Amino acid sequence: MTVPTPLDRFRTVLAGAVRAIARDAEAEVVFASDASGQSPGKVARVVSPGPGMEPRLVAEARGAADALALRLRYHDAKLHAARAPVSDSDARAVFDALETARVEALGAKAMDGVRANLNDLAEARVRLDSITRARTAEEVPLATAVGLLARQRLTGEAPPKAAQAGLDLLAPWIEEKAGAELDALALTIDDQAAFATLSRRLLEDLDLPIEESADQQPEEGGDEDQGEDEGPDEADEAETEGGDSGGEMEMRSEETERDEGEDESADSEADVDEGEATSGQEASDQARANAQRRNWIDEPVTDYRPFTTRFDEMVTAAELCDEEELTRLRAYLDQQMTSLGGVVTRLANRLQRRLMAQQARSWDFDQEEGMLDAARLARVITSPGHSLSYKIERETEFKDTVVSLLIDNSGSMRGRPISIAATCADVLTRTLERCGVATEILGFTTRGWKGGQSRELWLSEGRPPNPGRLNDLRHIVYKRADEPYRHSRRSLGLMMREGLLKENIDGEALLWAHSRLLARAEERRILLVISDGAPVDDSTASANGGTYLEKHLRQVIGWIEGRSSIELAAIGIGHDVTRYYSRAVTIMDAEQLGGALIEQLATLFEKH
Repeated sequence: MTVPTPLDRFRTVLAGAVRAIARDAEAEVVFASDASGQSPGKVARVVSPGPGMEPRLVAEARGAADALALRLRYHDAKLHAARAPVSDSDARAVFDALETARVEALGAKAMDGVRANLNDLAEARVRLDSITRARTAEEVPLATAVGLLARQRLTGEAPPKAAQAGLDLLAPWIEEKAGAELDALALTIDDQAAFATLSRRLLEDLDLPIEESADQQPEEGGDEDQGEDEGPDEADEAETEGGDSGGEMEMRSEETERDEGEDESADSEADVDEGEATSGQEASDQARANAQRRNWIDEPVTDYRPFTTRFDEMVTAAELCDEEELTRLRAYLDQQMTSLGGVVTRLANRLQRRLMAQQARSWDFDQEEGMLDAARLARVITSPGHSLSYKIERETEFKDTVVSLLIDNSGSMRGRPISIAATCADVLTRTLERCGVATEILGFTTRGWKGGQSRELWLSEGRPPNPGRLNDLRHIVYKRADEPYRHSRRSLGLMMREGLLKENIDGEALLWAHSRLLARAEERRILLVISDGAPVDDSTASANGGTYLEKHLRQVIGWIEGRSSIELAAIGIGHDVTRYYSRAVTIMDAEQLGGALIEQLATLFEKH
């Protein structure tokens, strides 16, 4: 009989607590390496604390599970969908954040243990939110700020310290515009309908566009159905939408519906930017433009668009294959590493020596104060009249750093290139972890060849012209930046899986990786791309023109290099990427990848 591990017992207890709080026997808890995706139905998707049961991750798991349980117990998804704004993403994000504050406050006020768990969850949420890095009010996500102020009003809990500086930038404006509604929230906390009405008034006070009677929208619009599909997952949406500028790739269903309302919204925003808005739409368009300006612009202005994002996915290795297959694939990768690992390891050791040299301590001696210099005590003994000597450590110039390695998982990488890329990623992760540098490993491909469900939907709608991207994205998280190498070691073997590598849409992958880095708190953030060619997707190219994807990639790269604080570099395998990236190197033999990767990183680290 198999003895359950501490992790298994923790999950069992956690699931039992969720069912008890939610009063729902069908509620369940699932551990994952990344909880950024939506939790389906009545399943709480929480970050696994790992075999070591790290206390911080245990506390966050409890908080995430309690949040789902409270939403199942106190939240009416149909009512929420009927009253929520649907045409403006900022208004919807604030509305969701207020509802999250309401349901969690009900639990926090009734149960002290739940209150403590939710406080830990609040700390985790803001840790990845751009509010922690905001320097101006425009950079503070409005939904995050309103949610924290509402939480404070409803529970009395102060905002997390990490968010306080950013909140102080925007709070005076929110208090001036909507302070009365925030004060009144506690009076309707037990009545979701009344709370929603008050929330809509708050949105109006903040000049956010809302529909005149969202609760009377016709059923054909799909709002009610959308609410049923989302169900209890809206708690997770509130988390991710609150930190759009630094957050994860979102797959919200309302963004994927290509209905008339969304087309009008997109058109009106373009009109505002160009100063060509018609008189009938001018007021609402200007309000929407003003709302957008309050938040960090997290994408470049471009005419590129996906036909639909309904079928896109962001997954972890564990979601694509079971543990047994991952173990087998990792063993295969280890075999490939026997011939490559030696060379790459020697190069990695060179990188480690460079990094360690930059992090090495240095001291100023013979100071009047500081730390007592034990090495000079001997001269005090031999010469009693000699004064004590102190030393002061010089501040190291090595900045707190995170590196994101974005690997092209297209079909042309099959064979030797992907083996070497996986090997380098493995060795590089271990090297940087020893040097105290956080490392994230991401991959990008598509779910199918020559279009998938997106193309089928386009065909069913009569092949409208200029449809945009016609393939389903698959973005893979091999290793999270906060995840130890030992937890993600097997995941890297997924790159060896037959059938994984398909087509590549680089522009959206870059934006995804960039948004994940923006959410990091490190002072220095580096994005390193490994690719063997230009973006390729036959279905998209045939419907939009052969340069459609390449044009978008150039726009994204130009925007990151010109406006972002994230440092971008690239390595091209058999393809000249220097025509896209200003900081790049091209190798014609995949065997050179290890050396190029290490040298490129070493060069980046030496530039401050």
